[in-house]
Amino acid sequence: MTDLVALKAAARKAAFAARKAAFAKEQGQAAEILADFLSAHRHRPLAGYMPMRTEIDPLPAMAAHPAAVGVPVIPGAAQPLRFREWSPGAAMVEGEFGALIPAEGAWIEPEVLIVPLLAFDARGFRLGYGGGFYDRTLEGLRARRRTLAVGFAFAAQEVDEVPIEDTDQPLDAIVTETGLRLFGGK
Repeated sequence: MTDLVALKAAARKAAFAARKAAFAKEQGQAAEILADFLSAHRHRPLAGYMPMRTEIDPLPAMAAHPAAVGVPVIPGAAQPLRFREWSPGAAMVEGEFGALIPAEGAWIEPEVLIVPLLAFDARGFRLGYGGGFYDRTLEGLRARRRTLAVGFAFAAQEVDEVPIEDTDQPLDAIVTETGLRLFGGK
């Protein structure tokens, strides 16, 4: 195992514990802050996610978005995500890794993504689950058009420095229960 792989594995273990502890507390105004931020992008297609385990819940902000909203579908290993249109009350089925996905619906190409994560740092980098799905997806989307990546997490998930690789895609913003932070001069 390389040093970076071991470093990321240790960082993931610590991040899961921090997120679990934060989840047990009040989520505060996180969804309201996220919805307020997204209102500036109300005409752009949005992708969110169906929260699992101790992930912070983006569903209220997704439901409030007036443009098309999609959720990620994993088409296969080492492939970018696809996004199926979602709305509150949509029939859902279990997808890869147990994530719920719409049973049917149009495919959309989002311009704004709410990105789940285990940890983030002040540079705007995130630590994901290790599959690289969001990094591949963001790289492809950003090659075609301006795409905004918004991390959504508990403030307790911030770490001093996320270990990164050349393929890691930075966030443009992070929303937590304590507020909004923009990265990269955006």
